[in-house]
Amino acid sequence: MAEAGELGRDIGMRLTNERKSLSPYGTVRRQFNVAVAALMVAVGCGMVTPVMAAPASTGAPLKLLALGDSLTAGYGLPEPQAFTTQLQAALRAKGYQVTIINAGVSGDTTAGGLSRLDWALADKPDAVLVELGANDMLRGLDPAAARRNLDGILKRLAADKLPVLLAGMYASPSLGRTYADQFNAIYPDLARTYDVQLYPFFLDGVAADAALNQGDGIHPNAAGVKVIVERITPYVARLLDSISKPGG
Repeated sequence: MAEAGELGRDIGMRLTNERKSLSPYGTVRRQFNVAVAALMVAVGCGMVTPVMAAPASTGAPLKLLALGDSLTAGYGLPEPQAFTTQLQAALRAKGYQVTIINAGVSGDTTAGGLSRLDWALADKPDAVLVELGANDMLRGLDPAAARRNLDGILKRLAADKLPVLLAGMYASPSLGRTYADQFNAIYPDLARTYDVQLYPFFLDGVAADAALNQGDGIHPNAAGVKVIVERITPYVARLLDSISKPGG
């Protein structure tokens, strides 16, 4: 942890210098990459993968709503390579009869996700994957506001008795320890409050790896999406397994 702290401080100094010479977009990209590198050192990049059970036989395909930002939407990728398409294919290959509704909007924040939740739920999904917060963090928006927005989303989904998988995000150390501590606590806290499954870091195994990202250094390329799908599929499968069947 001491090494992670030193790395974080070094990153902060580098980012401060970069802000003096780079465009805002270039700064954000570098903030994101080095932030993830520091956090991977701090947490050891380890995430426990649940064991997938065999899918139960069902009639009509289940509908999974993927409510997110550009990472869900498939920014910069043709539709067949996008996250929701690859995830649907991976789940079907494992025997899950599921249709994934892509409700990702590039540039969206937690506030945007909350404001369009009613519209997204009009498709009457059986379960929901929530992937929001990266843009709040990259813009340095108040973590308390992001928490309130995500709380509002989860509260509505709980009222509708919809199973949820909450995908987390990490904050850049360049935003300061107070900000990072407040932001990083949002996802595990809300997962406990609403008793929903948590996938700690949506970009696990992909962030900060140039070979797995597009030229902007933020959005995963097709190979990066494949890695994300491989890692998150067991969690999504467990989410689908949790859906109560009529008469069950």
